[in-house]
Amino acid sequence: MSKELKITEEQLKKVQAQVKVRGQLVNDIGAVEAQKHELLHALNNVMQKTKETADELEKEYGKINVNLEDGTYEVVEEEKEEVKEEK
Repeated sequence: MSKELKITEEQLKKVQAQVKVRGQLVNDIGAVEAQKHELLHALNNVMQKTKETADELEKEYGKINVNLEDGTYEVVEEEKEEVKEEK
């Protein structure tokens, strides 16, 4: 029979610890990605609601810029495109 080939106990523990840490990190990355997905979905919902509110305000007041500190607003002057005459 041939002699059993084996690394030292210390080397085995070192490799096992590294594999365990790698597995935990991969698991943590998966959890963070799932949380990221949830956060992106929540952000999308807030952005949609913000657009709906902006549309409601524009319908009532026209194009305005609202001061978020005190609620005052300024009317946005729309630039009229000048038609250039060709000669």
